Amino acid sequence: MRRLLTFILTILTLASSAQNGSLKGTVTVNSTPLAYATVILSGTKYGTTANDKGFYEIKNIAPGEYTVVFSSIGYFPERLKVALSSGDTVIRHAELKEGSSRLNEVVVTGVSRATELRSNPVPIAVMTKSEIDQNVNNNIIDAIIKGIPGITAVTTGPNISKPFIRGLGYNRVLTLYDGIRQEGQQWGDEHGIEIDQYGISRAEVIKGPASLTYGSDALAGVINLIPYIPNGEDGKLNGDIITDYHTNNGLIGSSLGLSYKKSDWKYAFRATGKAAHNYRNKIDGYVYNSAFQEYILSGMARVDKKWGFSQFSATTYNNKQEIPDGSRDSLTRRFTVQVAEAGNDDIRNRPFADENRLNSYGLTPLHQHIQHYRVYNKTEVKLGEGVFASALGWQQSVRREYNHPTQPQQAGLYVTLNTLNYDFRYSPKVFNGWETSFGVNGIAQTNRSKQATDFPIPDYNLFDIGGFVFVKKTIGKTDISGGIRYDTRNISWNDFYVGPNAANGFEQHVSATDPGARLQFPNFKHTYHGISGSLGFTYNVSERVLLKANIARGYRAPNITEIGSNGLDPGAHIVYLGNRTFEPEFSLQEDLGFIAYLKDVDLMAELFNNQIENYIYQSRLDDANGNPVIIVPGNTTYQYQQSKARLYGAEFTFNLHPHNAKWIEWNNSAAYVVGINQNKALIAQSNGAAKYLPFIPPLHIRSEIKLKLQGTYGIFSKVYFRAEVDAYAAQNHYYALNDTETPTPGYTLINAGIGSTLKAKSGKTICELFLQADNLFDVAYQSNLNRLKYFEYYNASPNGRLGIYNIGRNLSVKVIVPF
Repeated sequence: MRRLLTFILTILTLASSAQNGSLKGTVTVNSTPLAYATVILSGTKYGTTANDKGFYEIKNIAPGEYTVVFSSIGYFPERLKVALSSGDTVIRHAELKEGSSRLNEVVVTGVSRATELRSNPVPIAVMTKSEIDQNVNNNIIDAIIKGIPGITAVTTGPNISKPFIRGLGYNRVLTLYDGIRQEGQQWGDEHGIEIDQYGISRAEVIKGPASLTYGSDALAGVINLIPYIPNGEDGKLNGDIITDYHTNNGLIGSSLGLSYKKSDWKYAFRATGKAAHNYRNKIDGYVYNSAFQEYILSGMARVDKKWGFSQFSATTYNNKQEIPDGSRDSLTRRFTVQVAEAGNDDIRNRPFADENRLNSYGLTPLHQHIQHYRVYNKTEVKLGEGVFASALGWQQSVRREYNHPTQPQQAGLYVTLNTLNYDFRYSPKVFNGWETSFGVNGIAQTNRSKQATDFPIPDYNLFDIGGFVFVKKTIGKTDISGGIRYDTRNISWNDFYVGPNAANGFEQHVSATDPGARLQFPNFKHTYHGISGSLGFTYNVSERVLLKANIARGYRAPNITEIGSNGLDPGAHIVYLGNRTFEPEFSLQEDLGFIAYLKDVDLMAELFNNQIENYIYQSRLDDANGNPVIIVPGNTTYQYQQSKARLYGAEFTFNLHPHNAKWIEWNNSAAYVVGINQNKALIAQSNGAAKYLPFIPPLHIRSEIKLKLQGTYGIFSKVYFRAEVDAYAAQNHYYALNDTETPTPGYTLINAGIGSTLKAKSGKTICELFLQADNLFDVAYQSNLNRLKYFEYYNASPNGRLGIYNIGRNLSVKVIVPF
């Protein structure tokens, strides 16, 4: 198979395989070889990575004059001019200098060519693997939240976090896995991200519209989670074993990663398992039905040749996740267990959840089961001095939610989503300093309900396609880039009938002629269109100081639940009602940024203003008397609304890292966003209750001091201690209409951590050790983005506390053993 793949791709690129010139040399720091430095010819796709001895070589370079850029994280780049003639071999050595600047990191998200972070006018942030490792969390999204200002998440317990960027979330945030858009029925409140947190080596986050290169669903931004690509010693099996334990919910995580590199081929494999019992806090004790189990396998094979590369990857994800419903005794506030159905279920007299249930790693009959499968190929071929890139993928998401205590094997929700991803891009030769790219991408989807009893959305078909043109040029100290895109999305479904199921006493999907059939989803067909684009510039005041400005128009077609929902989502405990007349959302966002990575300090200020047409949001449905509309007992009813909206705010970063005191760092950030509902008639009618948008995070301030011991202490090296203050202000700007949201008091969490690398006398790394304490003083708090805050059956309680609280004190340890 390997030989066949190589033969086919070689035949396809014979036109580009002719030998031209070549460039080689070494990369050093203080005359010492620097392993795995990046070497690229600026403005082209010629590039390579130095080996473990600092040696590099780039072959098949067309004759011409180039700027060679040598870079590595933690070092300032070196730029050298080189002229190549046909058949020449030119030798160039580079000496890099240590530096803390991250402006010269190369990013791949939101651009059509790998681009230095400094030249991208769009606000983009990067988290490296070491930073992810130091933020021990239940999932990858929570790790990103701690490291990047402006990123938050709507949560449903410890293992379900839906990312929000600057107050916008759900289908407005596009999550990518290795550049492939993640499709896993992400329309639901309780639907998390189906990605292995231990297999991610890097995260790149775009804050703002990224519709230009990704189309619909990137209105708020993009989170690209990039897995590890083997780059170690040739012919040697490498790997790591990761173990993770949390005291609060007893989380046990284990992951085995293997990688192998032989000549032009690279292979990687990872197996991960996690299990946790119910989490706890000092108000609720153990939160019944918040346990989970998760198992993930992933594999990759990649070939790198002179003509480019081709990579085949596959992942399988299996998660069983309990979802609490908040039912409890009105006096003792102890959690209770549903044991009967509908009319036979006496909510006020359910039995208590006993200690065995609360501490068990076993899952209760009422849970959701998510399976996600993914296979994809990414190929990049050099065509002369241009590059053609393709990405093709298939994903299947199977979601079952079990909500029938008397028939625990009967799924309430059972849907299967199949998605085909496609992306084709071409970047021609750089002409007179102009970098251009154009491409077409999109998805095709089918969603089908299986043997279920509840049907919140219809069986639908979706086809999405969009094309774009991107242009970039550097004029003196100014980098200018922008482009335009056109998208079209067609979504349709046929009449969908439900009727009685005599076998189980519930409902089922039936044909129109079956006895008792009723039409739940009338047929629908519509095509949405959108034009998006961006224009921005970066002005390089100096090597360390930048000014950035960008204006972007984003586009998002309504998702399936917003236009088609009409039923109970069992896991969310919500009946959703959609609106078939909704128009696409369009945003116009302006960004201004000041970035300075100075010798002793990092300074960043990013301001944004976002005006959205046809903004879609959820609002609780009340009747004419102001009482909640109850369609399904024990479940809230929400109806989607649409109006104009405005979001504005800023993020600030101040990091102090004295050059003459490398043992200390002081890192600080602040993020603030305001979301205004511009439906003036509704605001007036509700006496101001509808003034603000729902799910807007409050002011968030984070301050961390980090002490790094210099030198080694026996087997311990790279020892650090850190203490963090994580403060959230009160949120009194909330969507109060029909009590959709309530005010949230402010709170401050104190976190701390210790880490070290353990090495043998030979210098070989034994392991990396991370100890962390979150919410050290066991503060009782409710995040305003915590959905469990609203899981409550009563209007008052003896202790004055309503809803479920966030996780309490958690001590965790993570050990990474490389081999």
